[in-house]
Parts: sequence; structure tokens; C-alpha cells
Amino acid sequence: MSTLADPTRVADPTTDAFVVHRNPSPVPDAVRAEALVAPRFGQVFTDHMARVTWTAGQGWHDHRVDPYGPLAMDPATAVLHYAQEIFEGLKAYRHADGGVWTFRPWANAARLRRSAERLALPVLPEGDFLGSLQALVREDVAWVPDGEETSLYLRPFMYASEKFLGVRASQEVEYLVIASPVGPYFAGGLQPVSIWVAQDHHRAGPGGTGAAKCGGNYAASLLPQQEAYARGFDQVCFLDATTNSQVEELGGMNVVVVLADGTVVTPPVSGSILEGVTRASILRLLADRGHEVQERPVPLTELVAGLADGSVSEVFACGTAAVVSPIGRLAGEGFDHAVHGGEPGPVTLHVRERLTDVQYGRAQDTYGWMYRLA
Repeated sequence: MSTLADPTRVADPTTDAFVVHRNPSPVPDAVRAEALVAPRFGQVFTDHMARVTWTAGQGWHDHRVDPYGPLAMDPATAVLHYAQEIFEGLKAYRHADGGVWTFRPWANAARLRRSAERLALPVLPEGDFLGSLQALVREDVAWVPDGEETSLYLRPFMYASEKFLGVRASQEVEYLVIASPVGPYFAGGLQPVSIWVAQDHHRAGPGGTGAAKCGGNYAASLLPQQEAYARGFDQVCFLDATTNSQVEELGGMNVVVVLADGTVVTPPVSGSILEGVTRASILRLLADRGHEVQERPVPLTELVAGLADGSVSEVFACGTAAVVSPIGRLAGEGFDHAVHGGEPGPVTLHVRERLTDVQYGRAQDTYGWMYRLA
């Protein structure tokens, strides 16, 4: 079941602790304005980055906002050899009154903590996490776009920075936040995506790092993703590593199935699946709308049979970057089915609209999910 932190547990942000070193050569206003017209995901970055250093002797210290730029890294830096790193992803949304808000950042802070514990990295205090987001966004607030379906994508990450070749936890760690103005994750906007089910590769296994947001999990998904592309599909879906029979998640998104009777089914958080903030929020919205929500194993055979006989009406993927993406085609070795006629289904469209209306301030935030950054 979900372990996302409750919003009442938000710590005070340590925004004032971040010393700002302004970029002496920021992007010219005209160039920035052009970049914000139709931003592409992860292509352009803002003028600054937030940063905090950890050492075994001092703990977390040296909170600052620096000019965005290359990192000085020795060839023997531990992360390059042992992949001891983690990251998060969330967005900042400009509301109609000009204010800038983000969505459930305490949940991302809690997941970063769990990822850090699994990767033997130091736990960043929640206040420092929130403070780093506020400090960066307030300095680069002009980079937050206000166009349709646009936002400022925030990428907090942490890596082992010690110059050392040896298999042990690093005694030096860097935490940073960078930001990129973005539009829709998929170039075609809200169009159904096609999914190839990988039956010969797995993203993560029991006892591994599947529940942590670390780069290794994504690296493991790249080869099967390339194979899906080669077959003409947009994304790849992974099965569990134990039985190779149950649907788990896509390379970077959770999967939700809508049955013909309105029941919503999604694979449970089991240790090999990343616990998505968007996933948890969607399940709450659907439950409050009256849908029965089941977090249970989803056998591939059950899903394929349901698409064939009509007992499965919709399937969609969800995550911070893409929000909600309808799945219009699901295929694998021996099966190939259209989902909802290859068009977005009504439940998918409703929950996406409901969620984005809250995020962009078009609807009242009755859950207390939004957090003001600037």
C-alpha cells in the first residue's frame, strides 16, 4: 500500500539558508522568452542550480544557489564507477495570479529519503528539500512558463562525489536541483501511446532497487525500450522478474487498468515498482469519484483476455513527466490489441483533467496537495 507522506507533515523550508551566487551571464530575456514559447522536455535549463554538500564529518552544509554549469568531477569520482546516485522529478506550475506552485513535494522528499536509504546515501532533511526547490524557483521564477500544458520541471538529484575507488558507501555526497521549462512529454500531446510488453527483459527484481528512483533502473530499461522502438512502439512495459507473468510498470511510468464495470486495477507497490506520486494521487481521485480501486497483481493473461473480450475498457500510464498517457495499443509475443478503439477513454480523460486542474490552479485544491514556491 501507499507510503506517501501526509501533507500535514511538511517541515519548514530552509530557503533562507541558501546563499545565492547569481549567474553573471544569464540567458538574455529575448532568448529565454523564445525558449518558453514551445519548450521541449529536458532540452533547455535555467540560469541557476541549487546545491548542498554532505561529508561524513560535517553532515549537510554549504547550502547555496550557484550559476548553472558543468560539474568539476575527478575521473575517480565514486558515482562514475559504482552508480551510487538517486534523483526525483516534480514540476512547478504558474497559476493565473502569477504565483508558482508545486505538487505534493513532501511525497517526493519522502521518496528521496527511501531511495537514499536503499542506495546507502545520507538522508536529506525535508526542510532542505523544500528549501532547495523554493530557493531555485524564486531565483529563476522568470523561467516558469505560462502556456498551455507547460511547467518548470524540477530535477533534484544526489550522487557519490568522493574521489575513491573502492566498493563502499561514499563519504562525500552532492545534492543538486536543476530546472528545465517543459511542454507535453510526448510531442503529439494527449495522443494514445503504443506499448510493447517485454517478456525477455526485466526492469528490477525482488530485493533489488526497483522501488528506489535511481539511474540504474532506467539504464536497465533502455535496451528493451530500443527494441520496442524498432518494432514501431512508443514505450515498453515490463513484467515481474520472478514469474515473468504479471504486469509491473513502463520504463518510467506506472500502469492503471480500467475495467468495463468501472473498477480500477493497478499493480501493488511491492518493492520492485516505483511508488509514483501521480499514481497515488490518481487512485485517490478515482476512489473519491466512486470507483472501486484494487491494488493487486495484474497477470498479463488476464489483461490480454480482458482486452479481447471487452472486460477491460481502458489502460493508461501515469507519472510526473507525462501526467496521464492513454494507452491505445498493447502488444507482445502472440497478441496485439487496440485499447478503447485506439482512443483515450472517458475515465482516463476525466482523471487527467481533474488532476491537471488542481495542479494549474483551475480547480480548488481540496486535498491540500499544492505547495507555493514563489
